[in-house]
Amino acid sequence: MKLFTTLAAVVLSAGTAFAAGDMSQGVMASNQNVSNGIVSAEKITAAQNGWLVVHRTNAEMKPGPVVGYAPIREGETMDVAAILTEPVASGDMLMLMVHGEDGGNLVGNFEYTLGAKEDGPIKIDGKLVMTVITVD
Repeated sequence: MKLFTTLAAVVLSAGTAFAAGDMSQGVMASNQNVSNGIVSAEKITAAQNGWLVVHRTNAEMKPGPVVGYAPIREGETMDVAAILTEPVASGDMLMLMVHGEDGGNLVGNFEYTLGAKEDGPIKIDGKLVMTVITVD
């Protein structure tokens, strides 16, 4: 009976891990006014704790310098607000992207710099988990 209970626990935990790995990750955000110094995502779905990172971008849709970030939880997080670290003008494009909490020296401290691996972007099938907005 003990072997069966242990086996059942292993199978159940493996099923849970598989389900979490299959989670549809994404960022939902709309064009918005950021004159208050904050950019918001309506909903973020992430497979692990990490960060909503706000990058500058343009028509080429490549992530540029980081201009804000906020912590996010595994699962669904609603109304995530990131404080902008520099001015953003009307018409600017911002990429709101999910980053992990991996490879850094301190858990809970955002340590990413453009191109680094610490707290880097999450990719699903080689694609970034992100959305792009235009500032009103």
